[in-house]
Amino acid sequence: MTTLVAGHRVRLGADLVLAGPVTLAEGTPAEKDAVAGTLALAAGLEGTVDRVYEDQAEPPMVREYVRLKSLLDDYGHQMPPESRKRLEDELSSLEPEWTAFQQRGLRVTVRVRFDNGFVLDDIPGDVFVPASD
Repeated sequence: MTTLVAGHRVRLGADLVLAGPVTLAEGTPAEKDAVAGTLALAAGLEGTVDRVYEDQAEPPMVREYVRLKSLLDDYGHQMPPESRKRLEDELSSLEPEWTAFQQRGLRVTVRVRFDNGFVLDDIPGDVFVPASD
């Protein structure tokens, strides 16, 4: 994935079709179930990155793995053998969740202001490529 930086020029790397509920620019929801229809943006449309958001939300099982791992690392040497074994078993059962979380990496979304005036916010960063100057 390309590293995206605020202020840099990007190009849409794939066609996008947007559809869904309408929200007014002021943030007031429009009528319930109101739909504007669809908006298609063609690959190659260029704009500037306004903001980059990186989020790696931890699922509860991952938080539990981190908590138990810290407990084992800090106090495992002082624990009775049975308690230490039980803690190690719990960690082993959470290991697949932890490994999958590590492999996913950061979720990167961006806010891009296109040259035609459209603004897309909270859009996955991997649909953009650097614009050639």
